[in-house]
Amino acid sequence: MDIPNLALAMPELLLAGGSMILLMIGVYSGESSTRVVTGLSVALIILAGVWLVWVPGTGEAFHGAFVMDPFARLMKILVLIGSSVAIAMSVGFARLENFDRFEYPILVVLATLGMLLMVSANDMIALYLGLELQALSLYVVAAINRDSLRSTEAGLKYFVLGALSSGMLLYGASLVYGFTGHTGFDGISAAIVDERSLGLVFGLVFILAGLAFKVSAVPFHMWTPDVYEGAPTPVTAFFAAAPKVAAMALLVRVVHGAFEPAVSDWQQIITFISIASMGLGAFAAIGQNNIKRLMAYSSIGHIGFALVGLASGSEEGVSGVVLYMIIYMAMTLGTFACILAMRRVDGMVEEINDLAGLSRTNPMLALVLTAFMFSLAGIPPLAGFWAKYFVFLAAIQAELYILSVIGVLASVVGAYYYLRIVKLIWFDEPEQGFVPMASELKIVLVGSGLFTIFYVVIAGPMSTIATAAARTFFN
Repeated sequence: MDIPNLALAMPELLLAGGSMILLMIGVYSGESSTRVVTGLSVALIILAGVWLVWVPGTGEAFHGAFVMDPFARLMKILVLIGSSVAIAMSVGFARLENFDRFEYPILVVLATLGMLLMVSANDMIALYLGLELQALSLYVVAAINRDSLRSTEAGLKYFVLGALSSGMLLYGASLVYGFTGHTGFDGISAAIVDERSLGLVFGLVFILAGLAFKVSAVPFHMWTPDVYEGAPTPVTAFFAAAPKVAAMALLVRVVHGAFEPAVSDWQQIITFISIASMGLGAFAAIGQNNIKRLMAYSSIGHIGFALVGLASGSEEGVSGVVLYMIIYMAMTLGTFACILAMRRVDGMVEEINDLAGLSRTNPMLALVLTAFMFSLAGIPPLAGFWAKYFVFLAAIQAELYILSVIGVLASVVGAYYYLRIVKLIWFDEPEQGFVPMASELKIVLVGSGLFTIFYVVIAGPMSTIATAAARTFFN
C-alpha cells in the first residue's frame, strides 16, 4: 500500500471516508441533520470531481486490479456529475413528499463509490466488488419511500432480478478464470490470444448477460419499467443517469480490455442485444401513459443505440459510445427535472395527459421539454441527433449495414411517442397548471437545456475529449 496507489484512488477514498463520517453525523443527529448531510454529500462528490479534473495521473494500482486512464477519468467525472445533480434535484421533492431522510444522500454516495470502482476495474474480482457495492445501495434507494407500496415493490423486484444477474456474472467470471487461469483483464486477454475454448465463450456470454442487466438491455430489461415507475421520481432520475454511464463504461472496458482478442464472439452478442433493445424501446413505449414508464422504455432504446457504437469494435465506435452517454445523461437529467416540476396543489402527477396545454400555462417549461423530446427523438441540430449520428457512422464504417438500418428505423418509430408529448404540450386544451418550480430544478433545467439546444457550438471539443478517452483501448 504505497502513495502512488492511494493517489490514483483518492476520489474513491474520499467518498468512502466521507460517507462513513456523514453516516455518523446522521445517526447521532437524527432526521434534523438531513439538509446538512445532503449538502455535505453534494460537496463530497464535487470534491472528488475536482480531484479528478485537477490532479493528473494515470497507471495501475493495487497489483493491476485498479486502473486510471483517460477513459476512466472522463467516465468518472460524468458519474459524479450525474450523482450530484440527482441529489440536488431531490431536495424539494423530499421536503414535500415526506421523503426527507439522511440515509438517501449517503446511499447515493456509496452507490457512486461503487460506480467509480466499476469504471476503474481491471480485474474480475474488482469488477464484482464495485458492481455489488453499487447494486446493494441501489436496492435500498429504490425502496426508500417505506410508505409507498409501489416503491417497496420496485425495490424488491430490483433486488430479486439483480441477485439473479449477479449470479450469472459470477458464474461467467468463474468459467473465464477456470479456462484462462487469470482474473486480471490483461491476463485474460493474453490467454485468449493463445487459446480460445468453448468454455471461455460460455463464460463471456454469462458475463455479458450480467452486464446487460445493469445497463437494462433486452432481454435483461424486465426490471426497468417497474422500478422507474415505482421508485420516487428523484431516485428514478438517479437510476437513469449515473448508473447507466458506469455500467456502459464497465461493459466497454470488459470487451475491449479482457476480451479484445475474442471480438468476433462478443460482437455478435452486442449486435443482438442492441437490435433487441432498439426494437423493444421503440414499440413498447407507444402505449404508455405514465411518463416515468415511458422514460424507462426510452432508456432501453437509447442503450440499444449506444450499443450500436460498441458493436462496431472500433475506436470510432467507443468514441461514439462515450459521446452518446454524455449527451444521454444531459437529456435525461433535464427531462426528469421537467417531470419533477409536474406538481399541482394536491401533489405530484405522472400521467402524460397532465402535460396537455402546458405551452399556455408554463411557456418556458413547455419550450425546454419540447427541446428535450426532439433531442431524444434524434432531430437535428439538437444534441440527440449527433449522439446517434456518431454511433451509426461507426457502425457503417465497420460494415454493419443491417444494424445501422434497423437503428435508423427504430429511431423513426420511437419518434412517435416523443412527438405525441410535443403535440399534447402545444395543441391540446390546457389542464390545470403546475405550481412554480423549485430553484434547484430551474438550475438543472437551464444547464441541460442549454447543452442540448446549443450542443453544436461545443461539438468539436466534445468529440476531441471522447476520442482521447477511446484511444485508451487502441494504442
